[in-house]
Amino acid sequence: MINTNEKLGAYNVWANETLLHHLDGLVANGQEIPAVCLRLFSHVLNAQAIWLGRLTATPSPVKVWQEHDLRGLHHWHEQTSERFQQYVQNADEAEQLRLISYTNSAGDTYTSQVSDIFTHVPVHANYHRSQVATRLRENGLEPINTDYITYCRELTAAGKEQVSL
Repeated sequence: MINTNEKLGAYNVWANETLLHHLDGLVANGQEIPAVCLRLFSHVLNAQAIWLGRLTATPSPVKVWQEHDLRGLHHWHEQTSERFQQYVQNADEAEQLRLISYTNSAGDTYTSQVSDIFTHVPVHANYHRSQVATRLRENGLEPINTDYITYCRELTAAGKEQVSL
């Protein structure tokens, strides 16, 4: 059986790394990353930290819209992306079906199933990574392709596990 959430978790790590390397390249070429791009990508990584905190019942070390510079983005990617992926991979059926209650940044209380959170985190990240791409282009910079199918194609080209849709 294919575990879509595991695939999305691995894809999310790849997409975050791909975008980070692209931003590194822009800076190395003397280009400035627009503040809105840093803000949006900060939000992606902050959300990962927040959801990990909710899943593990630990306080989040960051706020939802806390902003980071490029070095901070690398830090929070290293702290959250693979950790979230590992959490998904290690979750048994009981964990996936578990309900958690939490309070969002607006102070509203919700209850969500863990497997829905596993889907939400990469989908949410993808939404905001696409906003980063749009803002890069609006500022005269070339965006990078972080589409899921591009990730799958790279796996296939590298002779790694075939990912089928």
